[in-house]
Amino acid sequence: MTTKTTTGTTPRLYGRDAELDAVAALSERLSSGRSGVLLIAGEPGLGRSALMERAVRDFTVGRVLHTRAAPAERHLAHSGLHALLSSAPSPAGPPLPGTAPSRPVRTPGDRAAGGPAPHPPGHETFTGLAGAGARRPATDRRPATDRHTATDRHTGPGGLPPLGLPPTLPPPSGTPPTGLLDLLERADRNRPLLVCVDDAHLWDPLSRAALGFAARRADSVPAVGLLLSVAGHRAGAPDFAGLPLVRLGPLGDRAAGALLDDLASGTADTLVRDALLREAGGNPALLTALARRLSPAQLAGHAPLPRPLADGPALNGVVGGRLAELPPATRDLLLLVAAAHEHRPDGCGADAALVLRAARAAGIDPAALDAAERAGVARSAGDRVRFDDPLVRRAVHRGAPLARRRAAHARLAAALDGDRDRLARLTHRALAAEGPDARFAAELASAAVAPDVRAEPLQRSVALARAADVTPADGSRAARLTAAAEYARLGGRPHRAAELLAAAREGAAGHDAVLGGAELVRGALALRDGPVADAYEALLMAAALLDPHDPEAAQGARFAAMEAAWAAGDSASCLAALDPRPARPRPEDDDFRTGMLAALTGRFDDARGPLRRVLDRAACDDDPLRLLRAGAAALVLGDVAAACRVNARALAAARARAAATLVPLALEHLAYAELRTGRHARARAHAEEGLRTAHRSGQRNVVAHHHAVLALVASIEGDRALLAGHADAALEVAGPHGLAQAASLAEWARARADLGRGMALDAAARLGPLVRPGHRRGHFAVRMLMAPCFVEAAVLAGECAADARTAAEEFAVWAALGGDPQAPAQLARCRALLAPGPEAEALYAHALARHERAGGDFERARTLLLYGKWLRRRRRPREARGRLKDALYAFERSGATVWAEQTRAELRATGGAAARETAGPLARLTPQQLRIARCVAEGATNREVALRLSISPRTVDHHLRNVFALLGIRSRVELSRLVAREETVGAG
Repeated sequence: MTTKTTTGTTPRLYGRDAELDAVAALSERLSSGRSGVLLIAGEPGLGRSALMERAVRDFTVGRVLHTRAAPAERHLAHSGLHALLSSAPSPAGPPLPGTAPSRPVRTPGDRAAGGPAPHPPGHETFTGLAGAGARRPATDRRPATDRHTATDRHTGPGGLPPLGLPPTLPPPSGTPPTGLLDLLERADRNRPLLVCVDDAHLWDPLSRAALGFAARRADSVPAVGLLLSVAGHRAGAPDFAGLPLVRLGPLGDRAAGALLDDLASGTADTLVRDALLREAGGNPALLTALARRLSPAQLAGHAPLPRPLADGPALNGVVGGRLAELPPATRDLLLLVAAAHEHRPDGCGADAALVLRAARAAGIDPAALDAAERAGVARSAGDRVRFDDPLVRRAVHRGAPLARRRAAHARLAAALDGDRDRLARLTHRALAAEGPDARFAAELASAAVAPDVRAEPLQRSVALARAADVTPADGSRAARLTAAAEYARLGGRPHRAAELLAAAREGAAGHDAVLGGAELVRGALALRDGPVADAYEALLMAAALLDPHDPEAAQGARFAAMEAAWAAGDSASCLAALDPRPARPRPEDDDFRTGMLAALTGRFDDARGPLRRVLDRAACDDDPLRLLRAGAAALVLGDVAAACRVNARALAAARARAAATLVPLALEHLAYAELRTGRHARARAHAEEGLRTAHRSGQRNVVAHHHAVLALVASIEGDRALLAGHADAALEVAGPHGLAQAASLAEWARARADLGRGMALDAAARLGPLVRPGHRRGHFAVRMLMAPCFVEAAVLAGECAADARTAAEEFAVWAALGGDPQAPAQLARCRALLAPGPEAEALYAHALARHERAGGDFERARTLLLYGKWLRRRRRPREARGRLKDALYAFERSGATVWAEQTRAELRATGGAAARETAGPLARLTPQQLRIARCVAEGATNREVALRLSISPRTVDHHLRNVFALLGIRSRVELSRLVAREETVGAG
């Protein structure tokens, strides 16, 4: 993402490139003599006015008429048009009597969207609806909402108004809504005119009608542009319907981070920075308000942050203007709606029936909601009532006095059914409580963890946190906060979980069970979003603390520690985590532990029985964690079909329990299992969904693993940019967090893509350190999966023959263990590559026979391709064509585009033609010429091409001269363009 800036006093705007381009396109239309309209829509604080002011400042080709609506005048007929036509000259001349200075109005919230901007001397800060600082001339003491401005950069002698009309003009005499259009037609047409109206939805109805009428017919007037801004919910109003629209959304993470770095001058501590960005949710005005609320010590992380970070005043400063004019009864009803959300913070809205019952009991007319719907604050949708903007909901709840909030929760508790809505009723009672109550706290905590209570993890977390609030200061309070943290983690709110853990730490001293529970949650958080070595140590400490109190939880901590060590590629630490045997283990846990210990020590015969029992139990299990362990057991057993089945069941169970943390993890396991079966399209679909859900739940380690899976898929599909993006993203997290498995998969993806493109030497160079012994050795569970690729690359490159033979023999030991159904066929293929001529054919035939038993189109097609090449080089083209066509169709079924292209080139070399092959200039080249042409098109020199393809530079030069002659070109640049064009046509 880029940041568009200009010099001088132009405000900086972050993350608004597309919107600025749309405004620039409008200016270009005007400069060419055409007219245009653009409507900017967005919620408060997102930067409508900042974008409008930027447009005013950047428009240098003509005149600008700029005004902002005054809410106080919305009921005065024609007040909006009068404000627009009460124009003023440019800053070069004095203001006309009865008009405002010519500087455009800036609202504080909107200025924040662009970050700090310099201001001319003689201006002071004023406070508007958004609550942050903006500027107005020190001599102008009128309220900001009563000021209207216009700017003409080209006024003539005497400072005549921009339109050549009297300084104050009464509303157009024409019958509305045609008056404004008539006025624009009478304007001086020698220069373009840009009419800017900020907050046009706040104009009076007649003025809005005239503005909309003029906007829809702007093409009838040359060189006139209308740039309008409205609240997001008014973009579809009749006056503005059908106009070209740019809708502002929240800033992205990178743009919001750049704004915050600007506001804090780069001094914000990393954790403080993350907290501010998370709390602001991409709203630049709120981000500005929060950053300015903190002291330098708080920004630097040396002092505690206020809680809540965004309090009522900060939120009201950004969105309070939407609430200020609502009737008191509507505000009371909205407080009930906002309070009802507190029980389900991530829900789809408040229960409408509950809110209406509570409203009637309080004497509030349900019709009061109509005013909120008209104002675009809240709306009724079926059986739910919801706020359109989450910031408004938070402002309503946090901005109300404590006594009113408690009263709202008490009314909701009284309106809930005692049995059916037990947890919700008790939670609202806790939110209404005025002090500690040990008996009530115990009742609420019991309901929050009761298995017969249907509730999502976040609901249970809220209930436990409220139970802790009304618990006297003792060990029970810390235990309840820890349990609330665990449910927040499961619900996909890791930052909330960390906050609850920090609060629990104060009362946990001296209680090993509570400390152990806290370490278990902390380790689980680090396992998904932190260095896995740290997670490992925290989880082992949790197991040691929990052993005397909760053996089952202690065993779960050890299994999680094994997972951390597995992700780090540390097999010794995996064994250490599993080694202690609990005193009274559950059968399913003991089988998993025993089976994994045997597998990790190479005793596969001993591992099969226990792991098979784990897999058998999964058929009637619905616990997602146990199902994920069963899926891992299936992969160790080499039963990839069962792994897909069990992991799919784990995904369904995680979704049914609304376990937001487990859903992306189940998708990761499922995508990897499908990758092992060769179903790349399914793996991609699940990994893409997993990537989105892992981002939402703040699990960067899971994000890295999904990127690694997607890189492996891209390595066969031929999209080099996509491959590079996914591999880089995986390694960006894998490095600092110690994710050896994700790193190995990403490097394997790059090497496999090289091999598919015929760059065997590059592939061997990438894979060699990962497959050979040494400190750079790849992950222990992935290393043998990469070995067949390394053997193939090394043999085709004509180098590392000794290393290739060593890798093949080590792979033979692995294949004999039965942990991979593809391994026997791959081993036969490796031996065929290494064998002398007469023996190779029998080995290729044996490999194909083993492929028939194992299934999997992609691996079978790779064997067919190598066999076809072997046959062609022995001058047996007819037999080679049969094998190569089989390989081509199998690659096409697998979506392996880059491998299919290599196979087509081999087919052409045999004199055969492939179905669906495009007839282009590159079809004239031999496979070797085509490989050289593609390397040169990528910018490689002759020497680099020779190294890649294991041939001499002289051979490259010879083939390249023939390529130029066959294609009728004279330069490498022409060759690059031709190859790019052919590949684009082929991809289409």
